[in-house]
Amino acid sequence: MKKLLLILWIILVPLIFFSCASRKSEPMAGKSFVPKNDHVRNGEQKFNMYCQKCHPGGEAGLGPALNSNPAPGFVKRFQVRHGLGVMPSFKKDEIAKQDVKDIAKYLKALKHS
Repeated sequence: MKKLLLILWIILVPLIFFSCASRKSEPMAGKSFVPKNDHVRNGEQKFNMYCQKCHPGGEAGLGPALNSNPAPGFVKRFQVRHGLGVMPSFKKDEIAKQDVKDIAKYLKALKHS
C-alpha cells in the first residue's frame, strides 16, 4: 500500500504541477502545418477527433493550452488514460496506445513548426 501511494505521489504531483501551465503559447493563426510522416498524420486525425474540441489547435479552450505545457510525454499520456479535473479519461478501447503516442508526436511537430 505504501509503495502504491509513493508511486501515485511521484506521478500525480508533477502531473498536477505541469498541467497547470497558465502561459499561453504563440497563436498558430496564419501558419500552415503539413505532417511529415504517417504517425504525425495519424496523430493529427486522432487529435482532431478526440482533443480539438477542448484544446483547439493545442491552445487553451475548455481545457488548458497544450502547446506551452512543459510536461514530459509520459505525464501527458498518463493524463489521457486517467483524466484529471474536468478532463475525462480515455481507455485503451477508446484511444489505442499507438494513437496516444501519435497524438503526442503531432503536438510536438506542431509546436516545432
